[in-house]
Amino acid sequence: MKIFDPNLPEYKDIPKEKLKLVQMDQKLYDAKFETEPIGFFKDVMLRFSKNRASVIAFIIICVIIFFAVFGPSMNKYKFDEQFTEYVDMPPKIPLLAPLGIFDGSRIIENRRADLIGNEEYYPEGSVLNVLNEREINGVKMVDVEVDYYKYIGCEEVFWFGSDYLGRDLWTRLWRGARVSLIIALVSVACNVFIGVVYGSISGYYGGTVDIIMMRITEIINAFPRIVILTLFIMVAGTGMFSIIMALVIKGWVGTARTVRSQFFRYKNREYVLAARTLGVKDLSLIFRHILPNAIGPTITASMIAVPSAIFSESFLAYIGLGLQAPEPSIGVLLSQGQKVLLHFPTQVLFPGILISVLMIAFNLFADGLRDAFDPTLRGAS
Repeated sequence: MKIFDPNLPEYKDIPKEKLKLVQMDQKLYDAKFETEPIGFFKDVMLRFSKNRASVIAFIIICVIIFFAVFGPSMNKYKFDEQFTEYVDMPPKIPLLAPLGIFDGSRIIENRRADLIGNEEYYPEGSVLNVLNEREINGVKMVDVEVDYYKYIGCEEVFWFGSDYLGRDLWTRLWRGARVSLIIALVSVACNVFIGVVYGSISGYYGGTVDIIMMRITEIINAFPRIVILTLFIMVAGTGMFSIIMALVIKGWVGTARTVRSQFFRYKNREYVLAARTLGVKDLSLIFRHILPNAIGPTITASMIAVPSAIFSESFLAYIGLGLQAPEPSIGVLLSQGQKVLLHFPTQVLFPGILISVLMIAFNLFADGLRDAFDPTLRGAS
């Protein structure tokens, strides 16, 4: 490549006025970014939105929360209102009834065949189908599928049916979901707060501080969870506050250990050592530089802990240590429904579906948040 040099012979005859400096009148800049800068939380939202399963799970959780808040007021029944003449009614959902699903029908077994059509026994329009015709001791017997609401002359409509006291299960289910979610979310929030603070201090300082703090957690964790829950409820009494505190007693230990392990992983990284060298205080190092790296596993554990807390509340209700009547919860509804499971399975069906959906949704939601908050995946598509 030949370089211009005015001292060379071949360039001496060129007039000076024909020479000029290139780009003298232009300002040079660094390359301009074509896109807007993306911050940490915006990047988190972008990566989370690409996880379809987690987005769907989040929508399902929002729908359940919506019904937990507004569901009890969507019909005219109160959660403790009793209709003793309409006990154990089958579910009747108007939108699904034309399809033959939850249409308020029930099969009545071992009825005399010669009574079919007698309005004294079967009001007009109440008989839907006659099944399993047979003869017993010379008498023709059948099973009769009836519209149970017409059969007993019930003018009310219970979307999810009624319980053994004639209370509307739609209202009680969503009221119970509200109570269970409050218990779970408050207890998990307390566990996360205690666990993050405890685990951060233990993992950051290490040494003797870590040994003493971890021995304390081992002592607490050595006691069986069920025994602690039961004893605390028996001593402090039943109620929402007592159940929350019972779930907090040792629920924070797992979060503390997770956070501690993350601190051991990150506290000696170069950016932390550089910040310490510049005089950054311990609290800032803990909560600004190290803790954000531990937020992924912490969020995952906390989201999974929500349905686990609901299960714990259900267990307490099952053994009679849950909320007291007439206040419902998912656990209370499952406990009452299992007593009549063989005869009226729908009383367990709806609470069982709800708690199962909550478990799956919170797990998928937690997985999406974990991946979105993982700093090692920042900028990945």
